Amino acid sequence: MADWQEITGGITAPKGYRAAGITAGLKPSGLPDLALIVSDVEAIAAGVFTTSQVKAACVDYCRQRLQAKQSARAILCNAGQANAATGSQGIKDAEESADLLAKELNISPESILLASTGVIGQRIKMDALRNGIPKLVASLTDAGSDAAAGAIITTDLVTKSIALETTIGDRPVRIGGIAKGSGMIHPNMATMLAFVTCDAAVSPHLWQQMLTRAADRSFNSITVDGDTSTNDSLIALANGQSRTPAITEVGAESEKLEAMLTAVCQHLAKAITRDGEGATCLIEVQVTGAHDEQAARQIAKTIAGSSLVKSAIFGRDPNWGRIAAAAGRAGVPFEQENLQIQLGDFLLLDNGQPLPFDRAAASAYLKQAATGAYLQQDTVLISVNVGNGHGTGKAWGCDLSYDYVKINAEYTT
Repeated sequence: MADWQEITGGITAPKGYRAAGITAGLKPSGLPDLALIVSDVEAIAAGVFTTSQVKAACVDYCRQRLQAKQSARAILCNAGQANAATGSQGIKDAEESADLLAKELNISPESILLASTGVIGQRIKMDALRNGIPKLVASLTDAGSDAAAGAIITTDLVTKSIALETTIGDRPVRIGGIAKGSGMIHPNMATMLAFVTCDAAVSPHLWQQMLTRAADRSFNSITVDGDTSTNDSLIALANGQSRTPAITEVGAESEKLEAMLTAVCQHLAKAITRDGEGATCLIEVQVTGAHDEQAARQIAKTIAGSSLVKSAIFGRDPNWGRIAAAAGRAGVPFEQENLQIQLGDFLLLDNGQPLPFDRAAASAYLKQAATGAYLQQDTVLISVNVGNGHGTGKAWGCDLSYDYVKINAEYTT
């Protein structure tokens, strides 16, 4: 049983945070496109970013800031232009964005982290940003999480938000998060933005370690289409405003906090995958029997990312051969005669041997999952065992529909 409970409030649920989201004129659609998260005090900051060699200016900016000092007061995110592959001018735009916000908040630019999302190759519309920042700061509120969540999305159909609460040292500790992502989703990282706030006091080194592990078990274990973006950013702040004793070493309290952080990240990661472009259902792949967790996750991610598996699920075809083939090419050694594959409650392969099963009923199971989209009942569960090892791992994906091609064929037109 989880040692925490879900609460309302998103990223402003933890103490000492305000947020805002406004329409600044960055998106051609006229929808909200500029978001801000601010901690009342300097907060310990950690980040995990895209592994792509083509990186947005905001990614390089944040990495440099976090290397210089592991703390921050604010996160500014624009939607509409990725500001990736925009050369030296894109870097100047990012730096100006931080300077403008710093003056408005009356804090140091070094305390500001940046994120961008939108079309690659397009610079931020700086005139709109300059005019929008004063309005954005004026809109800050301790109930602004939903507004911020709505201002960071692009092709998303829904916003993604969560807040959890536990008790450490007899005092409540909260973690909140928002995220965006729908397409160009694949490890490592997935194509997404996620912002996490926490009111515990944690040492910088420990907070970064926690976030890195949480990312591996969440955002680095999801895939929609096999494409990794230029802007992927996961940024987490911990401001200590819960007034709990500082967590400075590994122990029961750090493990409790990390478990809740992982739960927040996994909720957001699954929400991203559930909202995959054109998707009709979420796919969860559970792998057991591998020699370690990393190997199990690698098999799970390969299955979840297989275009053939994803297409079969969209077609409501219980074609377990595609699952077996994906497991076999994951780069993890296992004995074929140990392989077991189960789809929901249907055991399809055991000890490497095909089993008779009700194909019509299995197809109906896949169809039922599709009708539950966005109702938390839309999950297709694939369970795979590869041996007697202790390694277990999960990955999440979605089906591949006709609409995915349509959405991306018309993305810039």
